[in-house]
Amino acid sequence: MSTQYEVLEYLRYFRELGVEYIDAELEAFRTPDSSAPSSVRSGEIPPTISSFDLKPLASEIASVEKPKPGSRLKDIPSLASLSPQRTSKLEKNETAPSMQKEQVADKPQEPQTIRSTSETLDDIRADIGPDCSRCKLSTLGRRQVVNSTGNPNARLMFVGEAPGADEDEQGEPFVGRAGQLLTKIIESIGIERKDVFIGNINRCRPPKNRAPEPDETAACKPFLLREISVVRPKVIVVLGATAAQNLLETNVPIGKLRGRFHEYYGVKVMPTFHPAYLLRDPHKKREVWEDMKIVRDYLNSVANKDHWK
Repeated sequence: MSTQYEVLEYLRYFRELGVEYIDAELEAFRTPDSSAPSSVRSGEIPPTISSFDLKPLASEIASVEKPKPGSRLKDIPSLASLSPQRTSKLEKNETAPSMQKEQVADKPQEPQTIRSTSETLDDIRADIGPDCSRCKLSTLGRRQVVNSTGNPNARLMFVGEAPGADEDEQGEPFVGRAGQLLTKIIESIGIERKDVFIGNINRCRPPKNRAPEPDETAACKPFLLREISVVRPKVIVVLGATAAQNLLETNVPIGKLRGRFHEYYGVKVMPTFHPAYLLRDPHKKREVWEDMKIVRDYLNSVANKDHWK
């Protein structure tokens, strides 16, 4: 590879450092000859340039005095020090002294866990109030606020998207057809519904059961997080894409999220399909069953550990 492409790479680094002007003959770089690799002609970094890492030399580049207008490449003494020969040691995984200091200074971050709290579920309900008006759903036809229900000491928690028509009428989450299917899912892993905790990202029914909008989830989600701090479950099963993406703060499709645990402040989170989706596509029940077996096995392993403490 001609050295002209190597010099071009160095110039890119100088430009990132704020060098505004270097008087040099760059015409050859603007129009690479036809013998150059296609990656060079398209403006990508040539393989021979990317084969050694210039980033560890950033401290050396930064120490170079900014050239004055009219300076030419030959007037910059450190340019020669950035040759591929100089980087041969770095290719062998040797680290520049400045980088060694940074690595020594770095300390492993402590894993985040659910914060301790002295409040109760009743405190949270009282804070929400019976006529919550924190988002526009309060003015779009909802009948009532649908709060979470269940065992306040549950090891297993389920989180859905938002109440439907039946939930809005009865004031409890998952009481319609999807709720009946959820009960069967819970019982399939040997747990009774009364022993779990069930809630939603949003507590008010959106018009025509549409997905909650970002401003609506932003107003309601903090109360769910406070409930998680009170209940402190071992596992949270999030039902459907909206719930999973909101809790885990991701845009990954539910089909790619499900099937394995994710971490949420030290709590295992298992995304799976929403029971309402299973009513429309029963073929997905097998995948939900596979997800719930993972949850069951993990809860059993935790119970065994607690038993022998």
